[in-house]
Amino acid sequence: IEAQKTLASAIQIGDPVSIEKAIRTLKQFNGIVVDATEQELADAAALGDTTGMFNCPHTGVALAGLIKLLRDGRIDKSEHVVVISTAHGLKFTDFKVKYHEGALDFPCRFANKPIDLPPRVDAVKEALQHALQKRREKNV
Repeated sequence: IEAQKTLASAIQIGDPVSIEKAIRTLKQFNGIVVDATEQELADAAALGDTTGMFNCPHTGVALAGLIKLLRDGRIDKSEHVVVISTAHGLKFTDFKVKYHEGALDFPCRFANKPIDLPPRVDAVKEALQHALQKRREKNV
């Protein structure tokens, strides 16, 4: 098996040594496998970030899978689900910056473009006031 390039580089494994163990565990617990496109994993990671987490692309894969399973009715919205995040987004700042700048090869649905500001409190306050005003006008 040849692994394809992915933003989730830690799971870019062409011939996993523990594939038999993974298959056995899936069967034992009636598990299922879903895939995620690069856009799905990136958007899912960014959507997860809105909860206060700062997700890595690998957690984005798990979240994208969860979103698909919810959408397809394989997991009911009333069920409790745990997604384990094994890394932090700070280890993948290049991925985060490219996503929010819209510099990836696909549309970034939840991009929150960074704003360059001088290191002054008044500049931050002014930028926040401007953003809040734009939000108010949009909601009118």
